Amino acid sequence: MAPMQSLIDHALAETPLGRPVWIALSGGLDSCLLLTLAARAARSYPSAIYALHVNHGLQDAASDFEDHCRALCSRLGVPLFVEPVHVEPAGKGVEAAAREARYVAFARRVRPGETLWLAQHDDDQAETLLLAALRGSGVRGLAGMPAERDWRGRRLARPLLGLTRADLEREAERLRLHWIEDPSNRDTALDRNFLRARAIPLLAARWPDASRALARSAQLAGEADELLDELAALDLAAAGGAPQRIPVPSLLRLSEARQRLLVRYTCQRLGLPTPPATRLATLLSQLEGRGDARMHVAWPGGEARCWRGALYLQAPWTEPPVDWQAEWDGRPGLSTPLGRVACRLIHDSGTRPTLRVAMRHGGEWLRVAGRGRRDVKRLLQEAGVPPWLRSRQLLVWHDDTLIAVLGVAVAEGWTQVGPVFDD
Repeated sequence: MAPMQSLIDHALAETPLGRPVWIALSGGLDSCLLLTLAARAARSYPSAIYALHVNHGLQDAASDFEDHCRALCSRLGVPLFVEPVHVEPAGKGVEAAAREARYVAFARRVRPGETLWLAQHDDDQAETLLLAALRGSGVRGLAGMPAERDWRGRRLARPLLGLTRADLEREAERLRLHWIEDPSNRDTALDRNFLRARAIPLLAARWPDASRALARSAQLAGEADELLDELAALDLAAAGGAPQRIPVPSLLRLSEARQRLLVRYTCQRLGLPTPPATRLATLLSQLEGRGDARMHVAWPGGEARCWRGALYLQAPWTEPPVDWQAEWDGRPGLSTPLGRVACRLIHDSGTRPTLRVAMRHGGEWLRVAGRGRRDVKRLLQEAGVPPWLRSRQLLVWHDDTLIAVLGVAVAEGWTQVGPVFDD
């Protein structure tokens, strides 16, 4: 194994030039050591190093952790940024709620394109794999934490993966490093602490390399997960490549396992939570039975509907406010209940009259160039707009005359340029 400092030197050298590296600093052994090694590496590989401490405010010792982080950063000459957060555990538990609040703080401080280093190591990875296995997770859950990944446009890296807690303790003692032990780590009522304090030491007593072996299994599961993603991407491409609209016949031609894989992969592509196993089974069974607009399977954060032989995966559908309206100059940037308008609406004369944008109520008609007077309902049907989305249409009026159903049709003398909304 290369010396730990060389490992961090190499990781910093691989960071894009001109982009800062943020270190998530809790005040414990792992993050204090990572920050110390990163600050030393920055002497040879000049990169801006920033420390980010998230104060959860969950215990009396929270201020001690913050004070320790300030003192360490002062000694190292590293700027420290403190993000206080409010943890709301209702319905999800303290551990999950704290993690969620922490990542919100990360996103608030670390900009897109920048890098955030986390100090997890092989013992953490072993705990993560065991927790996932005990929850009955699939390959993605068993893959644990990747060494690096893109996260909301930021680069998230864990340069200490591959090392054990014992490795870190030896290096910290060599550097005569000081850190604070989190009192909550002794609370074995928390699942991760139970594994750390009781289960893993018991495993290590029988299998001394248990943590490394479990971390290796997580790495292999990660490779398998990447291969499954590649397979799902091929299946999606064969089904037309549009994740928000999958032809049902293309889906049903796959084996049941690949059907489940494709739906989960598509939800991830769309930024939707994946359906629980029971909901996914219901969804696929209903596709076998009927493929029409009456099929509706929902789960927290997502839903599936069918229309004209296609499966639509989307965020939960809600009725828009029917009385909403706003003035518009025909340029991009108008905020609406459905999103920010990205298109332009241009009159052939070049003038920019004041327009009014409103929701569809029903019964409207539009005089379309070369086609005469057309009911909006018929235009939406012809455009292939699914029934549950037809009330979510932006109509544009000039005085009392309808001049556009954005994204569908415009009146004589008008032109729409660009998509209605940004992707």
